[in-house]
Amino acid sequence: MEKLTQQEEDAMLVIWETGGGFIKDFLEELHEPKPPYTTLASTVKNLEKKGFVQGEKLGNTYRYTPIIKQEDYKKRFMKSFVGDYFKNSYKELVAFFAQDKKISAEDLQEIINMIENKKAE
Repeated sequence: MEKLTQQEEDAMLVIWETGGGFIKDFLEELHEPKPPYTTLASTVKNLEKKGFVQGEKLGNTYRYTPIIKQEDYKKRFMKSFVGDYFKNSYKELVAFFAQDKKISAEDLQEIINMIENKKAE
């Protein structure tokens, strides 16, 4: 699975959120500043070439649906991110945010509880 550009990620987030649709639908959901219609259409075509969406011709337009699940992309992206920046250590990732005061002791305790509850299942 290929890493997406920021523009492609923005489009995919809308496609995942809507569950699919037409370029005009995606354009309505994008945050400002919105790209031109043709730019978004090119971006979605690139996503189709990369295998993230599937286009179905309906009349003179296309309806696009996601092929790759958002959760699968997140997992792949995070694995790569942690590998590239934190030597494959999630512990170092959490320590980085703790040192930078982006995560509180309460948040860390919540994470520990989530991990412990997951083990119990």
